[in-house]
Amino acid sequence: MASVRSSGNKSTELKFISIMKVHSITGWRRHYHVYGNPDFVFPNKHIAIFIDGCFWHGCPKHCRMPASRIQYWENKIFGNAKRDRHVTRELKKRGWTVVRFWEHDLAGGPVLGRKLTRLKRLLEKADDQKKRGS
Repeated sequence: MASVRSSGNKSTELKFISIMKVHSITGWRRHYHVYGNPDFVFPNKHIAIFIDGCFWHGCPKHCRMPASRIQYWENKIFGNAKRDRHVTRELKKRGWTVVRFWEHDLAGGPVLGRKLTRLKRLLEKADDQKKRGS
């Protein structure tokens, strides 16, 4: 399994950037210092986006455990998923909205459409609250 490396999921992040551009979603930042290191942040709107790789984060549809060092990989992947849940809870406590996409969501289809619609609504809601001074 030496060939499995975390590369900072750069290709996945670049794919998501192109999706946001196609859908005219602006105002995001990368590498913004926020707890949990989200992949994308809308700092003024307190929205954090994570793009979770199917292997590294234990996607129920696509994560296939390697045949060797099974215990190591189970601990690693289940630990990542546990950390993801903790980060989501902690960010919510701090007033952030968290949106998570699976790597496979970026291939398109109805799930991506629903999640992008939700993201756009959250961004509009944050704009409305800012205009009202809430």
